[in-house]
Amino acid sequence: MKAVALTRYLPISDPESLLDVTLPDPVPAGRDILVRVAAVSVNPVDTKQRAPSSKVEPQPRVLGWDAAGTVAAVGPDVALFKPGDEVYYAGDVTRAGSNSELQLVDERIVALKPRKLDFAQAAAIPLTAITAWEAYFDRMKIDPSGRNRGATLLIIGGAGGVGSIGIQIAKIAGLRVIATASRRETVEWVKQLGADHVVDHSQPLRPQIEALGLKFVDYIANFNDTDRYWEATGDLIRPQGTIVLIVGNRGPLAQDGVRGKSATVCWELMFTRPRFNTHDMIEQHHLLTRVGELIDAGRIYGTMRECVRPINAANLRAAHAKLESGKMIGKLVLAGW
Repeated sequence: MKAVALTRYLPISDPESLLDVTLPDPVPAGRDILVRVAAVSVNPVDTKQRAPSSKVEPQPRVLGWDAAGTVAAVGPDVALFKPGDEVYYAGDVTRAGSNSELQLVDERIVALKPRKLDFAQAAAIPLTAITAWEAYFDRMKIDPSGRNRGATLLIIGGAGGVGSIGIQIAKIAGLRVIATASRRETVEWVKQLGADHVVDHSQPLRPQIEALGLKFVDYIANFNDTDRYWEATGDLIRPQGTIVLIVGNRGPLAQDGVRGKSATVCWELMFTRPRFNTHDMIEQHHLLTRVGELIDAGRIYGTMRECVRPINAANLRAAHAKLESGKMIGKLVLAGW
């Protein structure tokens, strides 16, 4: 099968950083399904996993953790899917990724593709949808059926991949969403997605929050830079409020601001369930199924902003470079081999 892989960890400007390779076709066993990949999207995890280092891989390593495609074969213990099913998923960071014509993935973290979306549009959804859904409903304990209706949620990084789907999921739960964006095109994007208010994260946040008639916010979801916004997060969270983080901190984080308010601080990593084979791993199947239903009902919209064809090393290097620029809006997808 065709694949894009690496053997050395190099800057993305190096043409050897991602390579076109040919690998053996994998064979499903147990609860694995074999997916013929039609489209993939890029996420910060791809660039972090590819970050330059002195390590050398003895065999080509395939990255990529967002895909949509068709089930080609199933393992003997598979109960949820059959060959021919059209599916979407994010996969498992501890296994070979989706930048290959064929990929093995555990059925418990896969769902049927939304009917309303084509493969490219569907590939933009899984990782970000799982991250936002788990962040709100599993980590922050927000009620998805609306019992927290009217509560305020500040989303830092509203125009990025997670923020773009996160705004929509938060509105489904009835929250009053304040999203950050700093450029004209990103402000327009988050408003289109349903943000009630937009504030500029390149400027001090407190005066902008107070201009909305608020002293504190009930929830803060930092989908961007943990260190950069940590002090503002502690300042703006309401006493006994809840904060969720998805980007690892680079330095120590002073706890006085959140400790004095008895605020809850939690982390979300959507790979936790598959990485540790948790007893509730199938919840990712359930939540992706629910997201697909909301998309087909017209309550959540796709977040793909750009689609590049075909899937190959040159196009993936360009996609990684764009992601590393920090100027991404929504999701960038590659489709077709």
